[in-house]
Amino acid sequence: MRIVTVRRISQIFFLVIFLWFCVTATLGANWWQLRGWPINWILDLDPLTFLATVLATGTLYASLTWALVVIGLTLFVGRFFCGFACPLGTINQATGWVARRGLNLAGRMEANRHRRLQSLKYYFLAFLLALAWMGSVQTGIIDPLPLLHRSVNLALFPLADNGLGALSDEPRAYASAWLIGVVFLGVVGLNLVLPRFFCRFICPLGALFGLLGRFSPWRIGKTEDNCGDCQICEHYCEGACRPSGTFIGGECVLCMNCMNRCPAGRVTFAGFPSAAGEVGLPDLSRRGFIVAGAGLLVASMWEVGGLAGAGRDPGLIRPPGALDEGRFLARCIRCGQCMRICPGNIIQPALLEAGVQGLWTPAVNYRIGRSGCQPNCIACGQVCPTAAIRPLSLDEKQGTGDFAAQGPIRMGTAFVDRGRCLPWAMDRPCLVCQELCPVSPKAIFTRTGFEAIRDGEALQARVEGSGVDLEAAIPAGANLASGDYYLRPAGQPEAALRRITGVSGTRLTLERPLAADGLAADKARVDIVVRLARPFVDAARCIGCGMCEHECPVSGRRAIRVYSENESRSRSGRMLI
Repeated sequence: MRIVTVRRISQIFFLVIFLWFCVTATLGANWWQLRGWPINWILDLDPLTFLATVLATGTLYASLTWALVVIGLTLFVGRFFCGFACPLGTINQATGWVARRGLNLAGRMEANRHRRLQSLKYYFLAFLLALAWMGSVQTGIIDPLPLLHRSVNLALFPLADNGLGALSDEPRAYASAWLIGVVFLGVVGLNLVLPRFFCRFICPLGALFGLLGRFSPWRIGKTEDNCGDCQICEHYCEGACRPSGTFIGGECVLCMNCMNRCPAGRVTFAGFPSAAGEVGLPDLSRRGFIVAGAGLLVASMWEVGGLAGAGRDPGLIRPPGALDEGRFLARCIRCGQCMRICPGNIIQPALLEAGVQGLWTPAVNYRIGRSGCQPNCIACGQVCPTAAIRPLSLDEKQGTGDFAAQGPIRMGTAFVDRGRCLPWAMDRPCLVCQELCPVSPKAIFTRTGFEAIRDGEALQARVEGSGVDLEAAIPAGANLASGDYYLRPAGQPEAALRRITGVSGTRLTLERPLAADGLAADKARVDIVVRLARPFVDAARCIGCGMCEHECPVSGRRAIRVYSENESRSRSGRMLI
């Protein structure tokens, strides 16, 4: 079997495995939904994630030791992962192949010519690793494996969810899916300009593989310096690594096309240098690293005025089990696994809520999803590949069993906006937030009061036993038959209230006759009084689950909202209670 055929089989295998793991990263009762599938295995193979998290945290998450296998093979044979395993590399190669099918040999050679700008990815790598050393892991933004996971999880698969209902029982929505989709389409679309554009010019993982494989004993090379001038190997080279001349080992993605296409068989993969000469890496300049250093200086200013302490955004809610913000940003690779697995669809990719360094990290949005954070769900921490969201047990999340002393995990605290709350601002009865609070005893309690509607403006009425005929129309928006409305004689705030039990036109039926209070039957003046159960939040009990915010009937900006105060993950954000 030809080596090119083996490579294609390997590429298809890893692409199918990647897509399968993305499919299975869904909660449900079906056999193909999250049932012990190693859904993070492709991410665990990523040496860039391995290196960045070690630099940022000084520790190694156990599952990332899979990356050591990839590193070892790369040291021995070069960038095999790019040519044989990377699913985004496979998509790029297939797209580039389709785009250049109609090119003649001269056009193919021009498309695969080595360019000086291919050194850009090494500067990107240096910049990202320096950021990681400073404690902020930004590699996931352009690292191909988290990028592809994020794109498929948050932009592509939701299309199938919404159109076919094939992967999720209900449609899923993500706030910045359009931007994630644009980035992915841009990465793929650049292959129409040059084959494997992202791999050649941008990919920091490819740059890391180039550095690791610089001195690999086994590599592509020529057995003779002067092998003719056909340059067929240049026409089909995916890495633009100059196989017909001075070979650039760090740029070779082991597509094996040169060895497969050489008519004389003078290109080989062996343990000796190329007869035509070779270099390990493309030309790297001091100027490029100076520019990368300047970018690092700018990036170091991201935290000036910072996200911690008094300047933090209180609306930034992290998933339950998230580490404190500094350690969280030192681990999160923005893969989107926690967002995909969340059954309530409340974990969303952040834009600038957490600053520039928090782009596409998971943040909780209770308005977009289907519920608040469900008390019996711990899925997000179980699938996080770097423990930026640490795995919780149900006992720890709920504060039961061995964790009863420390109490439940708190994501924040709910606050009532009295300017938008129906009972507070509009004199309209509402008990939604209190009824749906899942905490026991409830974190939301009410205090009942009685208020005359229409600012106490008395209404003319005719009283007949338990019936009252109003001379004016019933006030708009008042559901008088709900059981929350009463009548009393006008100007007598201490008089007994009569509950309204029925409404027919302008005739009201009361639970007891109103005439007993000495009103004139024909021209009585009455007040309509509403019973209002106004909500209050007990901050000592609230866990910030957001059930109240999600279900609040006030559209748009909810009348009760969760903020990060008192969250378990941060001592600086705790309230004095």
